[in-house]
Amino acid sequence: MSARRPLARLASCLAALAALAFAAPAQSQAAESLEEPVILVARPALRDRVYGATILIAKPTTNGRHIGLIVNKPTPVTLGKLFPDHPPSQKVTDPVYLGGPVSMEVLFALVQGRDNPGGGAMQITPDLHLVVDRESVDRIIESGAKQARFFAGVVLWAPGELRAEIDKGFWFVQDADSSLVLRKSMSGLWEELVKRGQQQQPPSLPKGSIRASLDLK
Repeated sequence: MSARRPLARLASCLAALAALAFAAPAQSQAAESLEEPVILVARPALRDRVYGATILIAKPTTNGRHIGLIVNKPTPVTLGKLFPDHPPSQKVTDPVYLGGPVSMEVLFALVQGRDNPGGGAMQITPDLHLVVDRESVDRIIESGAKQARFFAGVVLWAPGELRAEIDKGFWFVQDADSSLVLRKSMSGLWEELVKRGQQQQPPSLPKGSIRASLDLK
């Protein structure tokens, strides 16, 4: 079973969410130092179809680029619905999450644990790894799903984009915390982190929507 084989089924099941992909990947700027993974919390004034009321985990890659996942947008879709003929997928009852508007037809796995799951997995934090390789994702579905969460799509930032976004005040920036990223229920977490951000950082945006400030494509 290949996690990417039924791409048409994945795209179909996420059709309602696919409309969100017309928004551009998040634009550009993060905390004082973006050399380490961070949690991004959308400020209440960020009224955007994709990124409004979201929490992201973001990690620097190379040359000022970043990769990330939206972590608090569960979809109505489960692995069992995506792969009805695959018994291990039927056992995974948690929903697939919308990870971002880039490559929504691809299934990614975020795995908790200090050991690298292999297959070129990217370390996000010391105890979180992002798995992209399809065979590795398949293997995790079959034997490691209890330590994983599955996402459709990712968020990508071009060089300097995340830094620019933070400078414009789109995000509260907080230390990366795997216990938040993989919390069983995401209900109320955004509000909790917004309160924390407001206590730590003074508001930098006027009241109202800042959607016009996003370079939506």
